[in-house]
Amino acid sequence: MQVINQDLFHEVALTLFPGIGPQLTRQLMSYGGSAKNVLMAPPGRLRKIPGVGPAMVATLTGGERTLALNRAETILRQSEKDGVQLLFYTHKAFPARLKQIPDAPALLYYQGTSNLNHPKTVALVGTRQATDYGREQTERIVKGVASHNPLIISGLAYGIDIAAHRAALQEGLETIGVMATGLDVIYPPTHRKTAEKMLTQGGLLTEFPFGTKPDKYNFPARNRIIAGLADGTVVVEAAKKGGALITAEIALGYNKDVLAVPGNIGQPTSEGCNALIKDHKAALYSEPKDLEELLNWDAALHQTGKFKPTPTYQAADFSEEEFRLVEVLMAAKEELMDNLSWKTQLPVNQVASLLLGLEFRGVVKSLPGKKYVLV
Repeated sequence: MQVINQDLFHEVALTLFPGIGPQLTRQLMSYGGSAKNVLMAPPGRLRKIPGVGPAMVATLTGGERTLALNRAETILRQSEKDGVQLLFYTHKAFPARLKQIPDAPALLYYQGTSNLNHPKTVALVGTRQATDYGREQTERIVKGVASHNPLIISGLAYGIDIAAHRAALQEGLETIGVMATGLDVIYPPTHRKTAEKMLTQGGLLTEFPFGTKPDKYNFPARNRIIAGLADGTVVVEAAKKGGALITAEIALGYNKDVLAVPGNIGQPTSEGCNALIKDHKAALYSEPKDLEELLNWDAALHQTGKFKPTPTYQAADFSEEEFRLVEVLMAAKEELMDNLSWKTQLPVNQVASLLLGLEFRGVVKSLPGKKYVLV
């Protein structure tokens, strides 16, 4: 058995304390410098951190600390045994797109083969009570965008979700199932065979520790990861209320593109999509060109129609600080210098110096208005 990675051990432990969510985790990390420093800090030092009151100090230094450390060790052992990657938000493989959303998870549990920073990602979501029309449209969408080789994202649920995963597998595309449970709790159980296939052609992703059951409060949290991980979200079929519309609203809140497939007037499973289009919250999806133009995917095709891969950048080619900038630009396409400073948590003067160096190397170029893009 391998020696436990001490940095990861303390990072996992920090996410296991009751009352410490992703935002407070980042706050603690920004003041402590590392998870280990936070967990080893004396009460007096913890009290100086904004947002940390007496009750939280007691939690971090009392019996909960021992429980969190013991549980973290168990999680690391099980992850090693099951081939699960534990991705803390500072990890190089943590999805760059998720780093841009304000309520991103602090830790992800990932099992699979896909690059979570895939050049093109799209989410397909919809009702659990899918009709033949909804399933047919799901398959049609996946086939229509297959030439772009995108990563297909959904929630492994009944209906449109599982249809999207299966269509992606059929087309030879990688697909990620974002779960509202631990990785060892496949829900619904009837989708286990599909989930197992996805491990070799995509993967399974969750923010919930091993053993987490499908509690109803986990599903809206799961939906924000789907929305954050995708460049655009397509709602295929949805009723007036439900998880698909929640995902669409979250995506809109993240300034992500949303499309909806129109359906028959009076059909309950089409009411949600038709309302999104009517209220100008979603663009109408009728053919692949609608998605390509909205996400600017058409620009990546040669005149011959063949797929042109988006340039990728490897962390090994950059310093840690440089790669943080590159990750942001990979997700945001173009960004203001001030926003780059905020998103990377680097001082503006350091960001300016790093960008200048990257520009000399031909990695980035500057645009009017202090904006920067990858070359």
